Amino acid sequence: TGSSDPYCIVKIDDEAIIRTATVWKTLSPFWGEEYEVQLQPSFHSISIYVMDEDALSRDDVIGKVCITRDMLAEHPKGYSGWVSLSEVDPDEEVQGEIHLRVEVLGSQGSRRLRCSVLEAR
Repeated sequence: TGSSDPYCIVKIDDEAIIRTATVWKTLSPFWGEEYEVQLQPSFHSISIYVMDEDALSRDDVIGKVCITRDMLAEHPKGYSGWVSLSEVDPDEEVQGEIHLRVEVLGSQGSRRLRCSVLEAR
């Protein structure tokens, strides 16, 4: 049909912690959702998967973005902007990008991740 039913899953070190709402029948979803979660001091990466919900079979992975601990350290005030999606399956071509705001709040002992999943195209 030329459209998708996208939603996002946010994972910290491969553990799913957030799932956005599904935006039906679009290639340019707007979520505008903001989440704040506790962040383990030993975390390595944050991954955001853009998924396509499918009622008849398993949901498809459209693409993903991975933000490492080192990348966040390079942006102490957080990162905000459009990020290109990368493939999960090397045989699949991925086109698209997601608009994110990611920041780490608090001190070393009690850090929180604030993640805003804004939109995609």
